[in-house]
Amino acid sequence: MVKLSAELIEQAAQYTNPVRDRELDLRGYKIPVLENLGATLDQFDTIDFSDNEVRKLDGFPLLKRLKTLLMNNNRICRIGENLEQSLPGLTELVLTNNNIQELGDLDPLASVKTLTLLSLLRNPVTNKKHYRLYVINKIPQIRVLDFQKVKLKVICSADSDSAHSTCNNWIG
Repeated sequence: MVKLSAELIEQAAQYTNPVRDRELDLRGYKIPVLENLGATLDQFDTIDFSDNEVRKLDGFPLLKRLKTLLMNNNRICRIGENLEQSLPGLTELVLTNNNIQELGDLDPLASVKTLTLLSLLRNPVTNKKHYRLYVINKIPQIRVLDFQKVKLKVICSADSDSAHSTCNNWIG
């Protein structure tokens, strides 16, 4: 396992990806803990942490520029509180193939009001009854869940004030 250090961040591949976002590639280093991310100097729109050993999604400093976080193939079982404060511009979060077990484990994502795309494919939580409705109820601004567009009628059927507000905003 490799410690996520300022040196590793500096040496990692940095490039402009196909959608013209500045991306930092920290894929496949077997990083166990997210730390020292202040060393990025908030210069990236996308950070790819795929194929590491991360267990908890937290430890972020204020990264206003970050829009996309790729966390595929880790061991994430917990999501930290207050992500919206550290990542105020986060719109896309890919958590495919992790170890999120319970619906309640997703609750911290409800505070991330900018989140519009979320993937939880190949996590045990996706097998829970009413999983999609639960996520849509908690995160009513979500537009793509598990790489499938969220339909307006599903949002409107979610039983929460925020879902009804979102439904009314869409309808006009």
